[in-house]
Amino acid sequence: MTTSEFTAVLEAARDIVPTLRENGRASEDQRWIVDENVRLLEKSGVLRAAAPKRYGGLDLPLGEAAKLVAEVASGCGSTGWVTMVWVSNTWLVTLFPDQAQDEVFGAGPSARISGGFTPSGVLTPVDGGYRLSGTWRFNSGCRGADWNMAASVLHHADGTEEEVMALVPMSEFTIADDWDTFAAAGTGSASSTLDDVFVPAHRVVTFEHALTDTTPGRAHLDPSRRYGLFPVVFTECAMACVGIARGALDLFLKRIPGRPITYTSWTDQRQHPLTQVQVATAANKIAAAEGLAEGWWRLLQGRADEGGELTPEERAVLRGETAFAIQLAKEAVEILYGASGASVLQKSVPMQRFFRDIEGFSQHALLLASTNLEVQGRVLLGLDPETPFL
Repeated sequence: MTTSEFTAVLEAARDIVPTLRENGRASEDQRWIVDENVRLLEKSGVLRAAAPKRYGGLDLPLGEAAKLVAEVASGCGSTGWVTMVWVSNTWLVTLFPDQAQDEVFGAGPSARISGGFTPSGVLTPVDGGYRLSGTWRFNSGCRGADWNMAASVLHHADGTEEEVMALVPMSEFTIADDWDTFAAAGTGSASSTLDDVFVPAHRVVTFEHALTDTTPGRAHLDPSRRYGLFPVVFTECAMACVGIARGALDLFLKRIPGRPITYTSWTDQRQHPLTQVQVATAANKIAAAEGLAEGWWRLLQGRADEGGELTPEERAVLRGETAFAIQLAKEAVEILYGASGASVLQKSVPMQRFFRDIEGFSQHALLLASTNLEVQGRVLLGLDPETPFL
């Protein structure tokens, strides 16, 4: 992927931002992003970001893929979050054996893969593979996915258990109509269920193999894309939130000229010193979050290019820094929302949706500032991080 090619995809993503923003309310009302948004994501090339080149994908470095996620999120938080899920899980498919990759990408490099990391299914061995049953809640993007990544517990015949990821066509799942939320409403993060479905052995990988990038059956290995499972997830989640903050700042700046401050003599809110301080503070919080992101990408890509990987301590620090970036983005949106006046309560004003979305995403269990700063703080103090999620 050349710089000019990436620039073209980034510009295409920017071009669709106004439409994504315009479709925000309709996506929220139907509790799933509108079909036009999915078509625009495919047409722009964004969904090819992490797919291998041998299948026609872009195979972007993590930093460039994350920038595309942020751009989409600046138009619509729900669409940005779904894009993050589909793009990061596309990368995750590259940790599976080549046979599984052929099945997923054989129909094209824009395959959409949903799924998460809470082991909510049970696998039992059978001839040639496994039988899988379970229910997975909060499955963002499942309503538009081709495949689903189902975190599960494998029950071995000797009584031992192992956490694994199973790759299953979305058509095998039953999707519940149980997603009706205050925030992230357009993500369609409904519960999905499997009932005794066969999964061939090549479509199941252990968490250990995924975390260490050592899955058997892979002839095509690109060391420059070895970032580690959770560093990819944390960085792309963070950039979805940073993108929402960018979008909120853009909305605020476009809406404020000529707006009076009610019950005062101020006829243009831009002239008020408090507003000037507020918008500068919000912009600086976003810039600080972006600065942290540039540091992760340099570290991750540099280590991958060297053929190495992050130490557990570095991964713990990355967890804390990504959560802190999300906190900065959330604070920026809160400032802008608070400075927008009572009229922002109207559903016709997109700012209120950006505010609600980032409040919701920052509550995700993997992204909580308190949890992740604790992990970072432990290693800074010379203690064990006491978590396998690194």
